[in-house]
Amino acid sequence: MVSIRPNTAPVARERVAFAAADGTTLVGDRWGGTAAPGVLFAHGFGQTRQAWSGAAQALAESGWQAITFDARGHGESGRAPGGAYHLDQFIDDLDGLARSLPRPPVLVGASMGGLLGITVAGASKDPPLRALVLVDITPRWEPAGVERILAFMRAFPDGFASYEAAADAIAAYLPQRRERKSAAQLAPLLRRGDDGRLRWHWDPVLLDVVAAEGERHQPQLLAAARRIAVPTLLISGASSDVVSVDTVNEFLDLVPHARHVAIARATHMLAGDANEAFSGAIRDFLATLPIGAPAPARSLP
Repeated sequence: MVSIRPNTAPVARERVAFAAADGTTLVGDRWGGTAAPGVLFAHGFGQTRQAWSGAAQALAESGWQAITFDARGHGESGRAPGGAYHLDQFIDDLDGLARSLPRPPVLVGASMGGLLGITVAGASKDPPLRALVLVDITPRWEPAGVERILAFMRAFPDGFASYEAAADAIAAYLPQRRERKSAAQLAPLLRRGDDGRLRWHWDPVLLDVVAAEGERHQPQLLAAARRIAVPTLLISGASSDVVSVDTVNEFLDLVPHARHVAIARATHMLAGDANEAFSGAIRDFLATLPIGAPAPARSLP
């Protein structure tokens, strides 16, 4: 096994775009050199690619190419005409993006992004992934934790009068965070409507899709987990209410070769709660993967 030495040169960051099979544009960022081995980040429901900025920069500084992107209906990526979203679209988006790269990337998926990763990794004998890192998600989850997230997302249908009001709402929802969100940090997460009010960046129609299709896909997720053959790491928050000892143990039974790391004092939002420990756990896992010959440079479509 070979570890990658930290980069001494400044990390390059560029905006990229990917055209999904149905023409929807997914907007992202690429960190680091294009010839470096790749790590593809898939965020959770209601998040944007900015959720990964700290981890992406840390991995790029360690010699990896990190690619973050906004899922359809989130951030700067395209929305479905008429609100016609289906979970299979998100699965196809991730599969297509991974296959567009010159060689299979390591996928780091949080929450919704992790569930998509489980499906893609276990969908075929030739998955487009080199390895899988799941961030506080398992094929079976704790319903109360998921409902708490959905309740927060439903709580402000009329948006906010100011960034300060949005920061108040986030501080109440994430009391473990010491740092309060600034207007600059909130700007990518909110859109100002014609009425002047600020609303979340994601398409509100997605709430119904996630609530309706999550439970329906659980048997598919459990079956896909049993077929995962790539190296796998599960990182959980020790204070998470979305995964538990029971769901973690069930996953480890389904994927016996998987490793598990629990991050102390972290919740479901562990990348934001403890980014240094989170990034370190990923780096340690990546260091165990064999590193092949560099692939030729290639840009995302």
